[in-house]
Amino acid sequence: MNFVISIIHPAVAPRMNAIMQALELPLSIELLGRGTATQNVLDLLGLSTREYHIVMTIADRDRTAKLIEESRKHLYIDAPGQGIIAATPIKSVGGGKTLANLNAGRPAEGAPEINYNYEIVLAIANEGYTDTVMEAAREAGARGGTVLHGKGTGSKDAAKFFGVSIASEKEVIMIVAGATEKAAIMKSIINKAGTHTDAGAVVMSLPVSAVAGFGLLDNLEEN
Repeated sequence: MNFVISIIHPAVAPRMNAIMQALELPLSIELLGRGTATQNVLDLLGLSTREYHIVMTIADRDRTAKLIEESRKHLYIDAPGQGIIAATPIKSVGGGKTLANLNAGRPAEGAPEINYNYEIVLAIANEGYTDTVMEAAREAGARGGTVLHGKGTGSKDAAKFFGVSIASEKEVIMIVAGATEKAAIMKSIINKAGTHTDAGAVVMSLPVSAVAGFGLLDNLEEN
């Protein structure tokens, strides 16, 4: 079972929703976000906006693979600027009925086979410090990220521990990175935008069991 995160161009969001409905995925959430690409990168890819839709869903191994396959076929997800899909494995689901519903009545899967070629780096920073986080990440090899805006709801004890205001406006920066780059990216963010700075970034990573949308970048690295 995977938690699948799709970061897609707004124009293809209806097609993504149609794919998910055809696969009978029982739960999906759509959020608005923005990319962190520089204007030079946008011009290179022929894009006019940094706005993206983030669609989150839960899918078993087979439907995760089918979602990626259909996205490549109908959303051209591997083409420049079309987006990224990353699946991170779910360790457990609360409630047998919930699991059965999410799994469409199929037998529960065993432990997923983790593909550590990529990982998701999550940085939760104070509002207005996305550029600081991304500058640090790019210095360590990050290609780009996607930003979600929110508000912290942590306890006062957590605020004391981290030394930052938890219950304030926050920006969540998601970076899909190569596993070999992940440690350097996290270290750079911690050193230059961590909890000891005004950015107050808390950084973590999640394993990725399946990924799509890196075709162009991989080809550029090979060349």
